[in-house]
Amino acid sequence: MSYVMGRDLEIRVLGPLMLTCGDSTATPTAPKPRSVLALLLLQANQTVPVSALIQELWGHEPPASALTTLQTYVLHLRKLFSSALSMPASEVAKSVLVTTPGGYLFRSISDDFDLARYERLSGEGRQALAAGQNGLAAERLTQAQSLWRGPALTDVRAGPLLQPQVKRLEESRLTTVEQGIEARLRLGRHQEVLSDLAGMMAEHRLHENLHAQFMVALHRSGRRQEALRVFQQLRTTMTEELGLEPSKRLHLLQQAILSDDPALEVAPRTDGLAQLLDQITVR
Repeated sequence: MSYVMGRDLEIRVLGPLMLTCGDSTATPTAPKPRSVLALLLLQANQTVPVSALIQELWGHEPPASALTTLQTYVLHLRKLFSSALSMPASEVAKSVLVTTPGGYLFRSISDDFDLARYERLSGEGRQALAAGQNGLAAERLTQAQSLWRGPALTDVRAGPLLQPQVKRLEESRLTTVEQGIEARLRLGRHQEVLSDLAGMMAEHRLHENLHAQFMVALHRSGRRQEALRVFQQLRTTMTEELGLEPSKRLHLLQQAILSDDPALEVAPRTDGLAQLLDQITVR
């Protein structure tokens, strides 16, 4: 059970904001209460100062009624939780959305919080990858990636405090995708990652490491011309939009593909793409 007196609470922030309890919802519909809840959820089990919540909602020039209005939003959220969890409002204030000295705290003791599960799985995946446990790494990182239903908090209006936190989550998501692909490349599952990488290319047109992964996966799949075309497309995009050439490592990877360097064919590997590029670079 998520809460002693309640039912299981499902919390979703890796995509649209959603809090449900069976067929009941605890998700507010008004924009500002949604922002309050989102900030509390991203810092679950930590006190969020009143000043931070006010800044998120109104910036540096809040109205005179800001504190009273914030208290009204918190009361509204507690009523939603009370109804969804079949829990008295007084108990919600003690065990779910708690008033603390100087702020408020959302207490999450549920394993059904997608962000908590994501951070646990991605952390385990990173550790396994660093230890060369590539099968376990691929499993955990794929599980972590599957928890995402779209951009984080995509339907919440992000203010000055939420924006950097949402950006951090999106960066973490991209890193998890890269590391998951890395683990599968080490296992020799290069054909398996092609569709994932093809989809990432449109969204991250200037991301060199994803392009390098795509080039290696295509080359190992017997599609050398396509691998070289990926490099040329990246080079054209970078020179036209940034006035820059791809990095030396990407150029060396291109040359390795052109010369059919045997180092590119070694799979499965215990080391990764970075070590492979290092090996090519020092020749």
